[in-house]
Amino acid sequence: MTARHQQYAETPMSVKIPADVDQPDKILYGLTTRQLAILAGTAATTLWIFFTLGPLMPFPVLAALLVPVAAVGFVLAVARHDGMNLDRYILAALRHLRASKERVTAAESVQPPPAWCRMRGRLPEPLRLPVHAVREDGALELADGGVAIIVRAGTLAFGLRTPREQAGLVAVFGRWLNSLDAPVQILIQASPVDLTGLADHLSQHAPALPDPVLEQAAFEHAAFLTDLGDTHDLLIRHVLIVIIGHVPASPPSSVLAWRQHERRRVGRDSAAAVALRRAAEAAQSLAALAVPAEVLDADSAIAVLTESLSPGEAHLVDNSTLCDVITHRQEA
Repeated sequence: MTARHQQYAETPMSVKIPADVDQPDKILYGLTTRQLAILAGTAATTLWIFFTLGPLMPFPVLAALLVPVAAVGFVLAVARHDGMNLDRYILAALRHLRASKERVTAAESVQPPPAWCRMRGRLPEPLRLPVHAVREDGALELADGGVAIIVRAGTLAFGLRTPREQAGLVAVFGRWLNSLDAPVQILIQASPVDLTGLADHLSQHAPALPDPVLEQAAFEHAAFLTDLGDTHDLLIRHVLIVIIGHVPASPPSSVLAWRQHERRRVGRDSAAAVALRRAAEAAQSLAALAVPAEVLDADSAIAVLTESLSPGEAHLVDNSTLCDVITHRQEA
C-alpha cells in the first residue's frame, strides 16, 4: 500500500446525518408544503382585508390591522418550538388541553353519572396502552393488532477505535440496516445509577483481603465511588431495539366469528414467529460488531415496559389471571 493510500485509509470518518430523518421535503425557498400553504393562506387573508376594508378606513388603521395578521401567519409558518413547527405545537397543545387528564382501566368508555348527580370536572377516559399483552415467548401484542420484539443491546467505545476499525464497524452496521425489511425502532434510555451498594460491598469485604495494601486500596475505591455518586448525577444508558411484526389483514365480516378469532390468532402467531427470527438475526448481526445483544423474554420485557412507564421506582409485577386469588402480606 502506497503512502497516499495509507493516509487516505487512516483519515477519520466524518458523516453528516440530519437530526430529523423524517423531515419533510423543501419545495420552494427552503420551505415545505405546509409552510407554503400557511403563507399562502396568510397572504390571501391579508389581500382580502386590504381590498375589502381599504376604501372604508384610513391607511394607518388598515396597516395596524394587517400587520398583526401577517406577523401571526409568518410566525406560524417559520417559527419552531422544541424542534416542532409552531402550528403543529399549537394544535398538540389544544388537543392536550381538551383531553381528560385522568385515565382509568376500563374496557369501554366511562358512562356519565345519572341526571340527579351533579359532577364537577370532566369524566375520566379509558386508559389505552400501546401494549395489549405480553406472550410467553416475549412477543408484545400491540393494541393496533401487530406484535413487537425487544432486543437489548450493549454499547462500544467507537471513539477509541482507529479510523480503519471505525470504517469496518460502520460498514457492518450499514449492512445490517440495509438488510431490514420491516420497521425497527432504536431507543436509547438513560436512567440514574446508585453506587451506594457497590461502595458498601467493597467496604464490607475489604478486611478479608490478604494484603493490607489491597485493603487500603479497596477502602479508597469505595470512598471514591461514594464521592462520585454524591457530586455527580450518574446515568446509565440502555439501548433497546424494537422490531415490529405486522399481522395480516383481518378476515371479512362474512366469516363466522369463531373462524375470525382463529385466523387472527394464527396471523398473530405467524407475525410473532417472523419478528422473533428477525430479532435473532439482529442479535447475530450486532455480535459481529462486538456489541452484546439479547432477545428479551417475557419477564425481561415486562420489566422494561414497567421501567419505561415509571422510571426510577420499585414495581411489583402482577402476573395473576382473572380467576386467581390475590393476597397481600405486610412484614412487621
